[in-house]
Amino acid sequence: MASDEGMLTDGQWKKLEIATLKNAENLSSSPKSHPLFADLNIKSPTGGKGPVAGFPFRHVRRTHSGKHIRVKKEGAGGKGTWGKLLDTDVDFFLDKNDPNYDSGEGAYDELVDSPVSDPLDDYKKAVVSIVEEYFTTGDVKVAASDLRELGSSEYHPYFTKRLVSMAMDRHDKEKEMASVLLSALYADVILPDQIRDGFIRLLRSVDDLAVDIPDAVNVLALFIARAIVDEILPPVFLARSKKNLPESSKGYHVVVTAEKSYLSAPHHAELVERKWGGSTHTTVEETKKKISEILKEYVENGDTYEACRCIRELGVSFFHHEVVKRALVLAMESQTYEPLILKLLNEAAEEGLISSSQMVKGFNRVAESLDDLALDIPSARKLFDSIVPKAISGGWLDDSFKVSSDQDGGESSQDEKLRQYKKDTVNIIQEYFLSDDIPELIRSLEDLATPEYNPVFLKKLITLALDKKNREKEMASVLLSSLHMELFSTEDFINGFIMLLESAEDTALDIMDASNELALFLARAVIDDVLAPLNLEEISTKLPPKSTGTETVRSARSLISARHAGERLLRSWGGGSGWIVEDAKDKIVKLLEEYEMGGVTSEACQCIRDLGMPFFNHEVVKKALVMAMEKKNDGLLNLLEECFGEGLITMNQMTKGFGRVKDSLDDLSLDIPNAKEKFELYVGRAMDNGWILPEFAISDE
Repeated sequence: MASDEGMLTDGQWKKLEIATLKNAENLSSSPKSHPLFADLNIKSPTGGKGPVAGFPFRHVRRTHSGKHIRVKKEGAGGKGTWGKLLDTDVDFFLDKNDPNYDSGEGAYDELVDSPVSDPLDDYKKAVVSIVEEYFTTGDVKVAASDLRELGSSEYHPYFTKRLVSMAMDRHDKEKEMASVLLSALYADVILPDQIRDGFIRLLRSVDDLAVDIPDAVNVLALFIARAIVDEILPPVFLARSKKNLPESSKGYHVVVTAEKSYLSAPHHAELVERKWGGSTHTTVEETKKKISEILKEYVENGDTYEACRCIRELGVSFFHHEVVKRALVLAMESQTYEPLILKLLNEAAEEGLISSSQMVKGFNRVAESLDDLALDIPSARKLFDSIVPKAISGGWLDDSFKVSSDQDGGESSQDEKLRQYKKDTVNIIQEYFLSDDIPELIRSLEDLATPEYNPVFLKKLITLALDKKNREKEMASVLLSSLHMELFSTEDFINGFIMLLESAEDTALDIMDASNELALFLARAVIDDVLAPLNLEEISTKLPPKSTGTETVRSARSLISARHAGERLLRSWGGGSGWIVEDAKDKIVKLLEEYEMGGVTSEACQCIRDLGMPFFNHEVVKKALVMAMEKKNDGLLNLLEECFGEGLITMNQMTKGFGRVKDSLDDLSLDIPNAKEKFELYVGRAMDNGWILPEFAISDE
C-alpha cells in the first residue's frame, strides 16, 4: 500500500482538478506557493521549507526508494514517467472506453469554454443596426417594429442616447430624422422617463462627444429644445438638469444654450422645428433633384455606366421607382431621348440595380399621372403606350403590367367625364396656389357644375399640396374651411378623406412623410370645424384594419388630444402666407419684351417652359396679344404659334387667354383705339390654325 504522503484525498483531487483550468504559465511563474496546494500532504524537498519559486514539487521527482532527485528544469521526467502533473501543452481528448471516463467532464468543459453573453452588449449592437437602417430608409414604422421585436425595454434610455449621438455627427437630414423618430416612439415604444434618462446620459457624456463633434454643445442643445417643442421632454427638464450638473461642465452649457438661445426667442417653436429643414419631406425633394440632374447629364453624354454608378451612389434603392418615372417622362417630353432612356432602364434592370418591383411601380406611377402629363405633353398617353410593349419585349418590365395597361382601352362616358374633371381641377388648384384667390376658385368649381365629384376635388387638392411647401399646405387647409361654408357637405369631406387614406400607401411612394402629413390635414380639419371628432371614427370604420390609413387616423386623434393641440395645429404649416401673382406676371412681361426686341423663338419658349406653370400659360397668351396691339408688332403671334406647335401652350390655355383679352377689350380700347379690330384679326388667325376651341367664335359674336 502506498504511503499516506503519496496519496491525495477526494477533496485534494477536486482542488487539483480546478487548478488544471488555470493558466499554466501563471501558475508556474508565481513567486510563492499557490494557496490551492497549502494543505496537500506533499513534503518539500528542502527539509520542510517551501521552495523559493514555483510549486513544491516542480523540479523534484520521487523514486520508489523514497529518495528525492532533481530532474531537468521544465522536463517531464525521464523515460517511463508520466510527464508533468500540470502539463497543459499536450493535446488530450476524452476516451469513452476509459474505465475512469466521467460523462460529466465533457459538459463541464463545454460550459467553461462557452463565452459569456452580455445582454446590454447584444442590445447595443442591434441598436446601431436599427439606427443605421433607419437613416438609410427613413421608415419610422420599420424602426419602431424592429425596436419592439428587440425587447429589452429596460435598455431603451441607451437607444435614445445612441440615436441622438449618431445623428449629431451627421447631416441635418439625419438630425431631423432622429427627432422625428423620437417623437414617433414616444409613449408607444419608449416611455417618457426613458427618453428623459437618455437625454440625461447625453448631458453627462457631452464632454466625450465634443472630442469628435466640435459643436456638440450647440447641436445637443438644439436636440433638447426640439424635444421640448415636440413635447417629449417637459420644460422643467432644463431646471432640474441644471441643478444636477456642475456649472463648469459642458452639459450645463448645453442646458443654458437650449434655454437662452432656442427656447426664449419669439416664435421659437417654428424656428426650432425648421432648423434642420423641417419635415423629412425636404430630403425627398433633394433626392428627386439629384435624380433629375443624373438623367439630364445622361441624355447629354449617353454614358450608361456613369449614370448607373450615380444612381447606385444615391443609396435609395427603395426609391428607384422615381428614377423610372422621371426617365419615362423625359423620354416622352423629347422623343429623341427615348432610345437612350430605354437603354439606361434596360441596363439598370440587367445589373439588378433597379428591381422588377421598382420598375413596375415606376411605370404604374406614370400610367396614373397620364392625365396630368397630357397638359404638358398632349401625346403622353400614345407615347407611353408605345414604350410599354418595348419594355416588356426587352424583358425588363414584368408582363403582368400589360394587362393593367390594356384595361384602359374601353372607357365609358362616365370615365371620360371623370378624367376631364380631374384635368380641369388640376388647373384650378394650380392657379389657386399661385393667386391665393379663393372666390375665383369657387366660381371655377361652380362653372364645372359637378358636385358629385367634390370628394375627388378634395383628394386632388390635398395630394397636390402634399408634394409642395408648407405655404401650399396651409392654403389647402384654408380652402377646405371656405369650401365647407360655400359648396361642400360634411359627407363630401368624409368621402374625400376616405379616398385619400385608401391610397395612402401609393402616395407614400412619392412622399415618404405622407402618412404624417395626412394626419395633420385630418387633425387640422377637426380643429377648423370642417370635420367633427366623431367623423374620424366613421372614417376609420370604412378603412381596412391595420392599414396605413387606419394608422393615419389614429395619429390624427393623438395630435388632437395633445396639449395645446389647437394652437400647434393652426401653426403647423406656419399660418397663412399667400402671395400675389405679380412675380410670375413680371417674368412673363420681361421674356415677351426681350422676344419683341429681336429675341430667338426657341429661347423664349424655353423661358416659358422654365416658369414651370403650364396652368398659367393663359397669362402668356393674354400678355402677348396685348403687347402685339400696343407695339403694333404682330410678330408676337409667331411665338404663340410656335408654343402651340410644340405643345407648350395647350388649346385650353390658348382659348382662356383669348377669352381674357376679349373680356377686357373695353378697357383696352381706351389706350388702343383699334383694339377690337386687331383682336378680330388675331381670333381669325387662331381659328384658322386651330389654336382655340371652335366654340370661341360663337361666344365672340
